[in-house]
Amino acid sequence: MKPILRLLFFLLISFKLFSQPQAPVSKLVYLDSVGAETSAENSKYSRLVEGYFSDKERYSFKEFYKSSAVKLIGTTLNKDIIKRDGQFISYYENGKKQSVQNYSNGKKVGKEFNWYENGNIKSEIEYVTIKKNKEEVTEAKINNFWNPEKEQTVKDGNGQMEESQDHFYEKGEIKNGQKNGVWEGKNLKRKYSFTESYSEGVFISGTSTDENGNKFDYKTILEKPFPAKGIAHFYRFLGNRYQIPKVEGLSGKVYVGFVIDEDGNPTKLRILRDIGYGTGEEAVKTIVSYGKWVPGKNRGMPVAVLYSIPITIQTKGRTNSIPPYENEINNTGNGYQEHLLKNF
Repeated sequence: MKPILRLLFFLLISFKLFSQPQAPVSKLVYLDSVGAETSAENSKYSRLVEGYFSDKERYSFKEFYKSSAVKLIGTTLNKDIIKRDGQFISYYENGKKQSVQNYSNGKKVGKEFNWYENGNIKSEIEYVTIKKNKEEVTEAKINNFWNPEKEQTVKDGNGQMEESQDHFYEKGEIKNGQKNGVWEGKNLKRKYSFTESYSEGVFISGTSTDENGNKFDYKTILEKPFPAKGIAHFYRFLGNRYQIPKVEGLSGKVYVGFVIDEDGNPTKLRILRDIGYGTGEEAVKTIVSYGKWVPGKNRGMPVAVLYSIPITIQTKGRTNSIPPYENEINNTGNGYQEHLLKNF
């Protein structure tokens, strides 16, 4: 009887161990300077999405410097294409807090606080939703700003602001929380300077000067890339050219990320998510076969922009494509386009 009891006891323990729910598996990806997936050797940082292989409304994720120090902690509504939602905390590589921001469905809301690398307070920015031309837009108001010497140069939305961040520098007047008058700046990495005019937050015009003395006038700080024959033509092209696998009942979304470089070429294409049967590879091939885009511009000069596009697969009927949209690096709506493009 004892051997039988021992056997039953062992089987019960084994059943209990194997029946315990497994912890959701996370996914680690390596990213380059524009946020495109790459190898560990060529990466600038990495991202760990917790519980990636489970179905949830929101996913927690962390980003890390190559040194393994924490770079960012936040939550996203989409595990493949980051859509920020909730509180985000960024850190310098030395472990000091860099910023605290809040998002709702991909848009900044509420107050944002920023610090210098030594831990001193830098700025307080408030994001307010207002109606313009019957549309809701988010405006960033600079309430308070301190220089590296801990002197408060902007108080209650008024004063002078002079800021250096990485390779970017700018200075000018803040009035009622908005840029006003003439602003000057430079980008040390891309080797150009600029002068811009504002009227209480409304951008009027600007001129950039590159390292060779060439000047570029612009009426819009950031111009998005677009397909050479127009966005409608691009959608039709995807719908007509994409070859759907002949698999009964196949449906779902394929996500592809790519960079439109300074010459308008789609480069660094990555399958972010597919549904098997070669659906991702076909999406990459179709996007490449479309050809050139009109490149994006930052302050009048061509610049690389990271895009992500979902393609809906349906075995009954044509492929339905959803408009491509820029990666989070260009989609915060806070008016600091140059900072968002600092890695290009």
